[in-house]
Amino acid sequence: MRIRLLIAAAAPAIFLAAPAHAQTPAQVRPPVVAAPQQPAQDGQLPVIDVTDESAQDLTILIPAMPTAQVVSTPAGSTDALGRQISEVIAADLGNTGLFKPLGPTGVRAIPYGEVSAPDFAYWRGASAQALVQGFVRAGGDGTLTVGCYLYDIALGTESARQGFVVQPSEWRRAAHKCADTIYTRLTGEGPYFDSRVVYVSETGPKNRRIKRLAIMDQDGANHRFLTNGQSIVLTPHLSPDDRRIAYMSYQNDKPSLYVYDLSNGTQRLLVTNVSLAFAPRFSPDGRWVLFTMSTAGNADIYRIPATGGTPQRLTNSPGIDTGGSFSPDGSRIVFESDRSGTQQLYVMNADGSNQQRISFGGARYATPAWSPRGDLIAFTRIGGGFRIGVMSPSGGGEKLLTDSWGDEGPTWSPNGRVLMFFRGAQGPSGKADVWSVDLTGTNARRIPTPLDGSDPAWGPLRP
Repeated sequence: MRIRLLIAAAAPAIFLAAPAHAQTPAQVRPPVVAAPQQPAQDGQLPVIDVTDESAQDLTILIPAMPTAQVVSTPAGSTDALGRQISEVIAADLGNTGLFKPLGPTGVRAIPYGEVSAPDFAYWRGASAQALVQGFVRAGGDGTLTVGCYLYDIALGTESARQGFVVQPSEWRRAAHKCADTIYTRLTGEGPYFDSRVVYVSETGPKNRRIKRLAIMDQDGANHRFLTNGQSIVLTPHLSPDDRRIAYMSYQNDKPSLYVYDLSNGTQRLLVTNVSLAFAPRFSPDGRWVLFTMSTAGNADIYRIPATGGTPQRLTNSPGIDTGGSFSPDGSRIVFESDRSGTQQLYVMNADGSNQQRISFGGARYATPAWSPRGDLIAFTRIGGGFRIGVMSPSGGGEKLLTDSWGDEGPTWSPNGRVLMFFRGAQGPSGKADVWSVDLTGTNARRIPTPLDGSDPAWGPLRP
């Protein structure tokens, strides 16, 4: 489902039907988005440095979004949806660790006429820097229009605005996109809230785990299972268009690679007639799937067209080469190999040439993932436990972001500023949970899932 963006230059002007005594809120237009790391002018809302661990959280007030007329929809009444949308926006911003949002339960409700004419004199008494207001309106065609405004309280000015037309069932996406607008304006970074994560849902005792393919929003909402658990699934990965999932499955007791189509719920076998194939990952353009295949006890990295075909071998060294991940431009691949005697990280060209080791930190390194920004490679560091870290593509600047007993399998947010991974419990239970951490390493949190979870893979921004 695509969300229609309200853009003044490309769509008819949208005006709100306000009560006669209220000022009519302004036309919904695209937001004013700050350039990355643009210094703030005197008195204006700051552009927050997301890498500054000492930065003070910016307080944002987010009252419930009012509606001109309460209308019942399949997702609930428009007034209830207005409160829920504001709650999701507050949760998204709060989860970044950069903001101190006060949502609908902490601030007064606003009348419909105040959406585009805030009572700045009132809000200045709340010791906050920013104000988010908006509206929810039901259309005659069954859609919802959601407007989103960001205001500078001190100056009494509008900093950004955006509007979206969605089906009622997609109201959470409108909330995520509103939060993305605010995050982008206040940080200069790319958006990431309107995205999904595919992962392996687990249950049962350690020696008989049931592992199902599952998908959810990045905040754990809209969860659904994609497979029934009759066959174990591992290492899923979303395609760049958010429509397919490549994964390994033990169907018929034989490990093989499959591609799952999210539009119709069907799956197809990708690689056939091999003894063992695992760890698939799409190329940035979606044309290729990188994977590991083991023959005669030797594991190497291959690529195959995403539509199927003949695998092309990219590595050819004794030992185990696995865990390949493309650079954002598709020109290079990072992978792990034990050719030196221990698991280490290597980089090569996309055709397999120019293979070079990049990890020299005195430990073992596994599960590399290249950042969407191209500036970092995330990994699992093994030695005295399992920890998540990052380094440059040349191997420099290594930094560990977690300090737990069993953190594995990092995956990047679409903007390259947050990592998701899974954390195994110490002891015989075999339980694992999905977690996230930002690049400062100071904002780790558990992502709610109905059952245990492992092998998360963060998808792209949704279309």
